[in-house]
Amino acid sequence: MGTVDIWAFRADSGHVSGADLVGFKVEATDGQIGKIDRLSEEAGSNYLVVDTGPWIFGKHVLLPAGTVSRVDFENEVVHVDRTKDEIKDGPEFDPHKHEDDTDYRERYVGYYGPFYGGPVF
Repeated sequence: MGTVDIWAFRADSGHVSGADLVGFKVEATDGQIGKIDRLSEEAGSNYLVVDTGPWIFGKHVLLPAGTVSRVDFENEVVHVDRTKDEIKDGPEFDPHKHEDDTDYRERYVGYYGPFYGGPVF
C-alpha cells in the first residue's frame, strides 16, 4: 500500500474539502461504528470524531483522516478501512485533553501508522 499520511484524506477517498460530514454514519470493514460528531480539516491534522453510541458505551473515538477509504455522499456514509476491534483497541479519546495534549498525535501515529507503512507525522 505504501506510506499514507494518516492526518490527510486520501486523494481517492471522494472527500471534498469543506464538505460537512457531521452526522454521516461511519462503517468499519465489519459494520457500523457510529456517526460523525466532529470533523477537523485543520492543515496537517485532519480527523473525525465518531460518537459510537451503544457500541462502546457511548464513547467517542478519534479516527485520523487517513483511515477513510471512501465517502458516500449519496447515502451519507463514511467508510474506513479498519475493523471494529482495531478501532476499539486504538488510543482512548478524551475530548478535554486532545486539543492541549501534544502527545496525542504521537499516540495515534504509533497505533495507526504501522497499518499504513509506518509512522507519518
